[in-house]
Amino acid sequence: MATITIWHNPRCSKSRAALAILQERGVTPVEIKYLETPPSKADIVKTLAALNMEAKDIVRKGEAVYKTLKLSAESSNHEILDALVDNPILIERPIIISGDQAVIGRPPENVTSLL
Repeated sequence: MATITIWHNPRCSKSRAALAILQERGVTPVEIKYLETPPSKADIVKTLAALNMEAKDIVRKGEAVYKTLKLSAESSNHEILDALVDNPILIERPIIISGDQAVIGRPPENVTSLL
């Protein structure tokens, strides 16, 4: 089995639930507390490819910084990607990565598709 990595925010109930599901299934994932250790632009781009999504698909539009930066549905993928790099709080959580596949753990049960 490929190493499983979780971009984790311990303060988020969905992130904690996804981590718990992994652990209940005997998986000890690599935990990246992405607010403390933000992913690089290259990491985000690679993860977007694994998710088969664009940057706009993983941005948390309800965060205050989204409004502060004046991001919108019309913002370019490049603009949103830069915002994600500079403001990791905007990254949807949790993201679980296994090899060249990834899922967003919303709902947390999505993680089972990687097992």
